[in-house]
Amino acid sequence: SASPRFTTNLKSNTMSEERGGFGRGRGRGDRGRGRGRGRGRGQRREGGRDENVWVPVTKLGRLVKEGKIGSIEEIFLFSIPVKEAEIIDYFLKDKLQDEVMKIMPVQKQSSAGQRTRFKAFVAVGDANGHIGLGVKCSSEVATAIRGAILSAKLNVAPVRRGYWGRKSGLPHTVPTKVTGKCGSVRVRLIPAPRGTGLVSSPGGKRLLSMAGIEDCYTSTRGHTRTM
Repeated sequence: SASPRFTTNLKSNTMSEERGGFGRGRGRGDRGRGRGRGRGRGQRREGGRDENVWVPVTKLGRLVKEGKIGSIEEIFLFSIPVKEAEIIDYFLKDKLQDEVMKIMPVQKQSSAGQRTRFKAFVAVGDANGHIGLGVKCSSEVATAIRGAILSAKLNVAPVRRGYWGRKSGLPHTVPTKVTGKCGSVRVRLIPAPRGTGLVSSPGGKRLLSMAGIEDCYTSTRGHTRTM
């Protein structure tokens, strides 16, 4: 017959395996004594989770992974906040494109001198009515770009498209005149006939094409040299 202590250890190990490997490393059993033993130095344990497998941490993420939500439009319809970038990847993985709009150095004066970091602006879109813009600041350019891509995915929003004149074919322009404002800059989008193209600055053209708008007039006022 097994001793009570051995039975307790066996039961706790079994429970920890069911919960995903938590609960070890207390100095009991054949693992967890000291820093170097039983860790594998970057190698994955047998039966452990694969690093590339998405494990949702929000209720929305769990519903998406289980296939309970059919499209991303259902999320936008009920204005559910998206807290995981993997949700956007799940629906728009093959179509999503990202583009670095701008990288600028920013400085902060400290007691040891000037501290320079890099601010990255990244836009993501599928050219079919979804676009997001992300901003991230970091001491390294690559880290700032990665963070900005994640931020842009969390900020993905639907873009409403419409027609100029006859409603034939697919929507190709903005449905009405719309105005957006940031700081002193005001940008106005005006519907255009089919075949006009994007009458805009290079930065505006990239954003509008990533949003899936083919024809549009634009008008800006204010300090527009910032991009």
